[in-house]
Order: sequence, then C-alpha cells, then structure tokens
Amino acid sequence: MAKLIMTLDGAIIREFMVDKDSISVGRKHGNDIQLNDLTVSGRHALISVVNEKIFVDDLGSTNGTLLNGGRVSKSVLQHGDVVQIGNYQFTYFENEEEDYEPTMFLRAEIEDTQILQSNPPKSTDAKGEPLAAVKILNGPLKTKVLELRKPFNTLGFNGIKMAMIARTIEGYSISSIKNTKLRRSNDIPSVNGTQIESDSHVLKDHDIIELVGTQMEFFFIN
Repeated sequence: MAKLIMTLDGAIIREFMVDKDSISVGRKHGNDIQLNDLTVSGRHALISVVNEKIFVDDLGSTNGTLLNGGRVSKSVLQHGDVVQIGNYQFTYFENEEEDYEPTMFLRAEIEDTQILQSNPPKSTDAKGEPLAAVKILNGPLKTKVLELRKPFNTLGFNGIKMAMIARTIEGYSISSIKNTKLRRSNDIPSVNGTQIESDSHVLKDHDIIELVGTQMEFFFIN
C-alpha cells in the first residue's frame, strides 16, 4: 500500500497510508491532514486515487503546492516524489516496504546502503540532484564510503536506531531519534563537536558526524 512520510525541517513527523479515495490537506479543522502552519491555506491540496494512480491537486491555495521543487496544479505522483505544502514535505512511497529508512548499524551490518569506492565519481540521481555520502573515519568500517541515496537513512548501534539523515529537495539534514533506549552522552549524534538533541541540523560538505564513538565525514560526491 502506498504511503506519505511527512517531515518538517528534515525530521519525520508522521506517516499516512493512502488507503482511501481522497486525502485532504489544509490548515482548517476537518481536513484529513491538518497542518498548523499559517502559510498553508484552509483547504490547500488533495491527494486522490483515480484508476489506481495517485494524484496531488492544488485547491487554489495562496502559496501553492510544490512537487520536487516546482509549482504544480495537478500531477500524478511517482515513487520518491516530494510534495511540499507550506513548511511541510510529504515523500511518496508506492510500496510501504520499499525505500523507507535504509539503516546503517555501526560496528555491525550495513543494510540497504551502497558501499562505494574510496574516490567515487561524480553522481546524481535521476532528477539531477547531487548525491552525498559518509566516509567512516575510525573503527572496523574505517575507509568505507556509504552513499546516502534514499530519502531517509538511519544510523544506529546493536540494532537500535539513534539518528537519521534525511534527504530532501533542500539538501541533507541530520536529527536525533528520541525514542532510542540508550541515551548516554555519546549516543546523541554530534556534528563538528556539537550535539544534535532537538532540532535537525543541515549538513554541509565535509562536516564530521560522531555517534557512539564512530566518526564519519559527510561529503557530496564529486
């Protein structure tokens, strides 16, 4: 079943299954998805299912609806598309089992994350957006380069998810996963020595991420 992952500033807020003919999005009460955002119109957009295809429709909103960064009135959704309504983003997944939260467990397995060469060639995805990766700087996975192609990439240890790197149309950001069982000081991710506890942090080229004593360098593939 298809679903929408709602994010705000790179942090996952909620997921919505597309399990009905239409889902209304707006600021007013009565919408299926109500957004507390003054830039969102009362009835802003509609997600609808027509002949097994899923569409996004802008309902004449003041500030418009964006699809992969471009303003749209009505369009069919494709797997991986990003719809922006106000400050919120909705990533569309055709199959709930695919592409959601590929996870890298430090000091253990690497799951659904592509390992690249130490000096990978310049890379973009099908939409032309630059890709990024992290290079492990210490520990048993030292020198491994891991591509961050998917929309949501979680980092963890011993099977426990601790941080997430989100890829949106604005770029990459990292946030702490608050529901982890372990909350020692080094369980909280840091970027360039500053811990990320509440808000998400926009990642820049060559930022150093540290989690559970493992350091990794974030960089754009070029």
